[in-house]
Amino acid sequence: MTLRLKILFGYGMAFLLTGIVLVWAVHNLVDLGQASEAILRENYKSIQAAGQMMNAVEEQDAAVLQVLLGDSLAGRARFRQNEARFFEWLGRAKDNITVTGEAGVIEELDRRYAAYRSAATDSLVALDPSRVEAREDSQSRLAPLSRAVREQSERLRRLNEQAMFGTSRQARRLARQAVWSTSGVGLMAMTIGLVVSVLLSKRLVRPLHRLAAAAQRVGQGHYDVELPVDSRDELGLLTGEFNAMARRLKDYRDMNVEEIMAEKKRGEAILRSIEDGILVIDPDLRVTHINLTALTLLAVTSEQAIGRHFLEVINDEGLLALLRQTADTREAPHLGEDRMILTLNRGGETRHCTFAVTPVSGSGSALLCVVLLLRDVTRFRELDRLKSQFVMTASHELRTPLTSISMSIGLLRERAIDRLDDAQRQLLDVAYQESNRLRALVNDLLDLEKIESGRIEMQFEKVPVSRLAERVLAIFRPQTDKAHVTLVASLPEEPVFVRADSSKISWVLTNLISNALRYVSSGGHIDIRAERAGEFVHVSVRDDGRGIPREFQDRIFDKFVQVGDSRDNRGSGLGLAICREIVRAHTGTIWVDSEPGSGSTFTFTLPVME
Repeated sequence: MTLRLKILFGYGMAFLLTGIVLVWAVHNLVDLGQASEAILRENYKSIQAAGQMMNAVEEQDAAVLQVLLGDSLAGRARFRQNEARFFEWLGRAKDNITVTGEAGVIEELDRRYAAYRSAATDSLVALDPSRVEAREDSQSRLAPLSRAVREQSERLRRLNEQAMFGTSRQARRLARQAVWSTSGVGLMAMTIGLVVSVLLSKRLVRPLHRLAAAAQRVGQGHYDVELPVDSRDELGLLTGEFNAMARRLKDYRDMNVEEIMAEKKRGEAILRSIEDGILVIDPDLRVTHINLTALTLLAVTSEQAIGRHFLEVINDEGLLALLRQTADTREAPHLGEDRMILTLNRGGETRHCTFAVTPVSGSGSALLCVVLLLRDVTRFRELDRLKSQFVMTASHELRTPLTSISMSIGLLRERAIDRLDDAQRQLLDVAYQESNRLRALVNDLLDLEKIESGRIEMQFEKVPVSRLAERVLAIFRPQTDKAHVTLVASLPEEPVFVRADSSKISWVLTNLISNALRYVSSGGHIDIRAERAGEFVHVSVRDDGRGIPREFQDRIFDKFVQVGDSRDNRGSGLGLAICREIVRAHTGTIWVDSEPGSGSTFTFTLPVME
């Protein structure tokens, strides 16, 4: 289908829609007439109310006459019944004021009826039916008042009848005018649109033919095409941009190819000189580039790596899944440090590398490649192992003398405390506290060593999250009440069970709440939350304290790291490190979200157990 036919087809659809709109407009105008009838029905309601009020007054006159004739009890009941009936229809009339002047008529009707009702009520109370002159006097007083009420009701009815007939005539006249005017305007618009579409299609197709021919010449390699710009509209702008594109293509063709190759060689030289291993992987997960460091780490040659699938170079399904995820989402994966380690066994030697996965996108959202960076940390891990081994050995050696020192100081405090002066007693107390602190530090180091080496025993069981929270709430309730801190737990309504060692996880929660108490001021809040997310439960401890400085947040879970300026800075700096190892032993992760001045939220995950 040519462009001209497409434009004509498009305008034809527009004309069809215009016709539909025309029919719809006529239909709506008819509905307008029906709506006018609905308005007239509102006038009819007022007319009906006027008639009912007239009947009610007549019934009340009859009730008064019934009382005069001696039937006092039935007459008074009949009068009250029709009095309620009158007020009901008067209320409906007040709620249905639709005509100018109707409010004044209803107000006057209300006033006249009030006068009639007052006189009738006085007559019914004071009337002595045995006196003929009293009956005649009562009828002479009530007759003009009753007639005035009926006349005002009749006036209300006539007013609404006149408005009803006038509105009906006007609505019909307007509806007829609207139908004819809408029909005429619609036909005129369709005619004008048809003429304009034919002329416009011819005007559009002519320059497009020229652009198509010029584009064909450019495709054949003739970049010296120059089209005349005849207008300033969109087609003129398109022609100008086409000419500019043709000039840029010509300049690109004339560029020095050797310079491009030189830039490519320079980039490859930079890639080879980087000390970290780099692999460039295409969207099909094949290795397209690899530097010398990566070849050395992987113990392969460039022929064994370039063009091969990633698994042929690095046989690691987990890392392959991360690369595939990055290629699909165009986003780098966010993993904990413990999961960013790749272990390589090459020639009987084990190497440990941290890795980073980075997607590289071109213009738009198209993925060009994924860059895998490998950093050899074998030497650092060995140093860390030696350091941990030294610390653990020293802790074992210190444990026995520290226990003896603590026991000796304890016995001295019990038996010789009375023979010491205040200064000596104070020094003894300091020695006792510091010896206990050292014992706690040694115990923490030994616990951490057991967890890291996998020698600590875990008693995994099916535990409800609510039980873990209730246990720590009961432990800390006296401390939080004393510190005037609110400690609450927000748990799922349905019970959620996790696979955990309840004593170890309670220790984690206890440590996190203890840390929060150090930084929460009086009147603050600590909130324990639990929320299921897939196969894990996210358990968090949130406080509204001072928060953690940004420079500490990346290493808060490292050993011996302490955040200054707390109420109690006498900790060992191992609590969060032990928390991390316990959570890892549960196949979970732990992290912190904190904004200085706005509190902190420590979150760890536990596997769900159905």
